Amino acid sequence: MTTRRRWEIVAVGVALVLAFVILVVVGTVRPQPQTRVLEAEPHPQASAGPPKWMRKLNPGEKPPQFVLFSFDGAGSHEHWQKFLPLARSVNAHFSGFLSGIYLLTDEQKAEYTGPGHKPGRASIGFGGTQQDVQALIGDLNAAVDQGNEVGTHYNGHFCQGAEPGVGRWDAAQWNSELDQFFAFVDRGRAQGLKVDPKAIKGGRTPCLEGQFDVLLPVLAGRGMTYDTSQVSDGLAWPTTQHGVWEFAMPSVRVPGLKYKKTIMMDYNFWYLLNKAKDDPSRAPEFTAVVQETYERAYQAAFDGNRAPMVVGNHFNNWSGGAFTAATEKFMGSVCAKPETVCATYSEVVEWLALQDPAVLDAFRAMPNAQIAQPS
Repeated sequence: MTTRRRWEIVAVGVALVLAFVILVVVGTVRPQPQTRVLEAEPHPQASAGPPKWMRKLNPGEKPPQFVLFSFDGAGSHEHWQKFLPLARSVNAHFSGFLSGIYLLTDEQKAEYTGPGHKPGRASIGFGGTQQDVQALIGDLNAAVDQGNEVGTHYNGHFCQGAEPGVGRWDAAQWNSELDQFFAFVDRGRAQGLKVDPKAIKGGRTPCLEGQFDVLLPVLAGRGMTYDTSQVSDGLAWPTTQHGVWEFAMPSVRVPGLKYKKTIMMDYNFWYLLNKAKDDPSRAPEFTAVVQETYERAYQAAFDGNRAPMVVGNHFNNWSGGAFTAATEKFMGSVCAKPETVCATYSEVVEWLALQDPAVLDAFRAMPNAQIAQPS
């Protein structure tokens, strides 16, 4: 069936209505020492006025092709300095999912108690020196001032093997983790952080783990609106679960690796490429494989169901920065394409709320977008 025919069916259907996951313990690069703190005026996590695409679709109209770039941890000054000017140059917004303990210095680590763990314990580092924390605050201020979004990557990054990991947490433990996360944000605000806690509306769990029938009601109870930790086969339209939008991480075929499937995330690509062994000499090869996968996945969605493309990453220098380079190249090209919008999760949630539910149901009924394998 042609793409045009599929969209005709969507339009007719709407008219009738109207009349697995690789489990890994992954940290992120923590803030690097530096002396300059970026200053920014207080700014909500949204632009001053709604963009032209922020409206209800007309009958039969295709949606924009949303691309959602996000970075777990969001603690590296080096990487903020790469992506902020790049995003600005192509009119893109993206989401940084902050690990809350990056707002604590190493000396303050005992102020965090992960659910079921001893005070001061975590599977990732803390924020370093006070100078490092101030640098991060400057980067976060610059990010939201530019219209980007800060979400949560929670705190201690306790995955399977660091028990009790997030996959076993109950509602009280998730609430404890989030209470502490927002307390660390408040601590940062006392030091000049201009991120509004009320604007933190979602995030991604460590290692994509968690009992989501437990976590999502916790998020909804706090007025949070989205999660992006579950996995779909191909690019799928978001669904609502327990009152929260779920933006699934897509599992896609990788053309450069004989069309094997993996979750479209930097670490998962790295593991598929060489079992996540650090090999800077292969950086150009790895970058090319990942960039091609991004481009092919985008085209499959653009020509198919137009599902938002979730590009989940970390601020990292793995294998000579191969995965960061692929993301930079893809962001620099895709966000300038016609009918394409590089947006934050909260922006897309706002757009979804404007649409007729029957239209969204029709989009969800279309086949998930997937990179085609040659016959």
